[in-house]
Amino acid sequence: MHELFYDLFGGPSTSNSTCPSFVIGETVCLPHVRIPFYFSLRQNLFDGIPDTHIALAAPVLAYWLLSFVFYCLDISGWRWLDKYRIHDSEEVKSRNLATPWEVARAVLLQQATQTVLGLAWLIESPEISVARCQSEMEALGRTLVWVVRRLLGEETGMKFLELRGPAMTRWLYWWGIPAVQILFALFIVDTWQYFLHRLMHTNKYLYKKFHFVHHRLYVPYAFGALYNHPFEGFLLDSLGAALAERITHLSVRQTIFLFTFSTCKGVDDHCGYNLPFDPFQMMSGNNADYHDIHHQAIGIKSNFSQPFFVHWDALLGTRMTREDIQERRKKVKKT
Repeated sequence: MHELFYDLFGGPSTSNSTCPSFVIGETVCLPHVRIPFYFSLRQNLFDGIPDTHIALAAPVLAYWLLSFVFYCLDISGWRWLDKYRIHDSEEVKSRNLATPWEVARAVLLQQATQTVLGLAWLIESPEISVARCQSEMEALGRTLVWVVRRLLGEETGMKFLELRGPAMTRWLYWWGIPAVQILFALFIVDTWQYFLHRLMHTNKYLYKKFHFVHHRLYVPYAFGALYNHPFEGFLLDSLGAALAERITHLSVRQTIFLFTFSTCKGVDDHCGYNLPFDPFQMMSGNNADYHDIHHQAIGIKSNFSQPFFVHWDALLGTRMTREDIQERRKKVKKT
């Protein structure tokens, strides 16, 4: 265990020379703030553009840029891509009930709605400064002292804190807590979308009135990811992401990552390619092939999970694989 803590939080602090001790009475003493590579002390990432505006613009730009990449693959004529296509281009044209222009208009409407709602929802980040980071780390350090003393006892806890306290506080502040916030936000988005998406299929009125619009794309493609009825777009996508952001208390810059990453994942899930080198398809079993099954008649009551992981389908018995489809078809032939 000692070696594990050493690997995670480093050896005894050599930069703590200004502090005689980590715990000083009711407070803690930390070395000067060391900013990690991913963080910028600039109030806004781009001069003259608030970070809240970046959080709204970045997903829109990412949506169309990534969609354009897949569109270029669609029209490239590269034969080596054929083995990765889930459907051929003629099937897209013949089986889908919505034209590309109808899809594009609906997507632009949803993105415009999201942007207007986001301007009212997102809050400007507090002033970014070394002093603020130092103050927040000290508050976190005091919480760490309280927790460790109760878990390890007074004597053992104090020994641990003097050895690892500064490094552990720094790691939690810059890496541990932000990572947990993002992962919890992904879990909230998945949970929100699974149960509402499933409800849209089990309730006939909701399906015919709202969700059927998305299923006019029997064969999905990249820029059709946000092709929805406006009400469904607000309920599933906009509201779900907003709740995840607020519940997990994400900073504006974490929000930029969450919104942009979620958008790219959604586009990739509808891209129509089963690419072994695609990083979004490598992260989980919830990929373009998995979601394509849901868009087919045989799987329309399955694979409700979106956009990140498949745990809810697996736990609640609504997961379907290509192997399951083959088994069903064999049974039909036998009967």
